[in-house]
Amino acid sequence: MDIRTLRPSDLELVCRHREEMFRDAGRRDDVLAPMTAHFREWLKPRLADGSYFGFMMSDDGVDAAGIGLMLIEWPPHPEHPTQDKRGYVLNVFVEPAYRKRGLARELMALADAEFARRGVSYAVLHATEKGRPLYQGLGWNGTTEMAKPI
Repeated sequence: MDIRTLRPSDLELVCRHREEMFRDAGRRDDVLAPMTAHFREWLKPRLADGSYFGFMMSDDGVDAAGIGLMLIEWPPHPEHPTQDKRGYVLNVFVEPAYRKRGLARELMALADAEFARRGVSYAVLHATEKGRPLYQGLGWNGTTEMAKPI
């Protein structure tokens, strides 16, 4: 399996992975289409300037799995009392034909290493029900976060 960093030319691939990830989680197409259109416009400048970064795994030229990463500003917190940033993991996706091979686990290890390289010691993610066992097995814990639509 080849591993490379994300690049601006991955725009459509990342958009497709994100949409498929949410489809796998049970989201409807009538919601996903407008989300993807707006996400594409949001993502394009962030891929270009590197504020959205991550990794893509490919198997003999076939894109098999990817992960997105960001640094988000966050005030110092008891979990990271001297830092004003958190790592954020998003858009973890493994193509169906490549699942159950440990690719997501490997992507998460790459994420940990990249955050550490950038000096970030605390990271967050939002897990789907399918992804939760993987993340828990890697030491991720639930938080007290709550949310509501406005």
